[in-house]
Amino acid sequence: MCRGIVNSSINYCFESLPKKSMKTMDKMLIILFVTFVIFTLIMLITFWVFGSIPDTLCTSVFAVLGGECGAMAWIRTAKERYRERRFEKEDREYYNDKQ
Repeated sequence: MCRGIVNSSINYCFESLPKKSMKTMDKMLIILFVTFVIFTLIMLITFWVFGSIPDTLCTSVFAVLGGECGAMAWIRTAKERYRERRFEKEDREYYNDKQ
C-alpha cells in the first residue's frame, strides 16, 4: 500500500512497493499458455490450408499440457498440505506448553 500523503502521480505509489520475483510455477504456466496458443494457431492455419489436422498430434499435445498442469496442481496441493500440517503442529505445541 502507498503510505503517507497521496501524490498526484500514481507511479510513486507503485514504485514504493517491493518487487516480487517470478516463481518457477508462474513461469511454467506462462510457457504452457504460450505453447497452447501457438499450437492452436498453427493447427488453425493447418486446417485452413489442408482441410484437416493431425488428430493424434492434437490429442498428444493436449494430454501433455494437461498432465503438466495436473502435476503442478498436485505439487501445489502437497505444499499447502505440508504447510498446514506444520502450522497445526506448531499450534498444538504452543497450546500444550501454555497448559
